[in-house]
Amino acid sequence: MGNTPGQLSKDLPAAKVPSTHVKCRGGTYPRDKSIARFPVPDDKVGWDIPYPKYQPVEYISPSVLAKPVWADPDIREPGAPQLQWGTIDNKVNRASHTGTYKIIDGLPRNPVGRTGVKLRGTLGRWGPNHAADPIVTRWKRDTSGNTVADETSKKRILQFVAITRRDSGEWAIPGGMVDAGEQVSVTLKREFGEEALNSLEATPEQKKEIEETCYELFHKGKEVYRGYVDDPRNTDNTWMETVAMNFHDDTGKSVGKFKLNAGDDASGVQWRDIDHNLKLFASHIEFIEEVVRRLGAHW
Repeated sequence: MGNTPGQLSKDLPAAKVPSTHVKCRGGTYPRDKSIARFPVPDDKVGWDIPYPKYQPVEYISPSVLAKPVWADPDIREPGAPQLQWGTIDNKVNRASHTGTYKIIDGLPRNPVGRTGVKLRGTLGRWGPNHAADPIVTRWKRDTSGNTVADETSKKRILQFVAITRRDSGEWAIPGGMVDAGEQVSVTLKREFGEEALNSLEATPEQKKEIEETCYELFHKGKEVYRGYVDDPRNTDNTWMETVAMNFHDDTGKSVGKFKLNAGDDASGVQWRDIDHNLKLFASHIEFIEEVVRRLGAHW
């Protein structure tokens, strides 16, 4: 199955740091149209490139300032606790899949480069914020149960479980944040149940069947990606990282047979056909394309 989900970043070879990011530059910051990012041209992303005019906008969302349990304290305040960077800090994983990140003036620095916004934005943790993305796939089938191939490529068409995010309206993989002290493998199953199968609102009988099916399928996953995510919520001091796993129902008799319901952070959910025209949230299209390549499906 490859790397075991839930292993700490320090136990694995560091993931390659992307050369740039796009979705966390330009325009306005997510959920607050009044926060305009300071412009960062393509040739000024890297920290090693001089940009003397750079003045990123300071922003921490009201939801983070309210000090919920999932958010760090404001470490700029006098007497604030000293966070332990690059390791497990009181159950919070502050290690990065990309390896060591720099601490500049007491704050962690985005390993990819400038974003036009500093501080935490809408993300709770300083530095890396860890997520898990379950990519659940099946082959598209006709009414007789036969797999369907694209007329041009002659390759079978792959479908995946997609949700529409309530915050942006974009289609996405039904992932979520890794809770403090939680194994990534647990997050993958929990998020898929909450966001896609809507296990939170299922009957006890339905919930039991869902959990049993997920338990079986989610023991056969393959890691697709581990590392930095080009997420629109990223700032100069906080960023998203993820472990993306593919759980493929080859026969269509496991998770592939379930009727999908929207739940938790999802406003819509469905099995979606995959091809090169697909538009998805953050870096999700790159994860999907890798699954297509591995399974030899139509693109």
